[in-house]
Amino acid sequence: MNAGMTRFEVKTTLPHRVRQISRPERQPPAAVEAAPRPGRPIRAAQVLALALQFQEMIDRGEVRDYAGLARLGCVSRERISQIMMLVWLAPDIQAAVLGLPPFSGRAPFSETALRRIAKMPLWEDQRRAWQILLGGLEPLK
Repeated sequence: MNAGMTRFEVKTTLPHRVRQISRPERQPPAAVEAAPRPGRPIRAAQVLALALQFQEMIDRGEVRDYAGLARLGCVSRERISQIMMLVWLAPDIQAAVLGLPPFSGRAPFSETALRRIAKMPLWEDQRRAWQILLGGLEPLK
């Protein structure tokens, strides 16, 4: 220690207190029956509707080409080409897809599966593939 400095000790006792937190007692949530979730349109049907709308825009001259649609929609030209492929579907398949009721949960088929069908050049082949894709859903009339 340095010269001239004195050392001293201070002892004290602090009261030991536990702070009480007062919270209301939690009640378990009452049993609530889950309301049925309203269904949503199938994503593939939404994309098909978009493709048909895009085709109308091109037919009316509002947009010149797929590149114009891509710029307008802020997506790639490749994605526009994928979307527009759905207009190649047979008209009865298009109507069936657009007429499907909303689904809650997993959709019965994907947009990719629908594009695979659209790539088939013959509508008869598309209709056969559509029936296979539908599986348990109601067939076309």
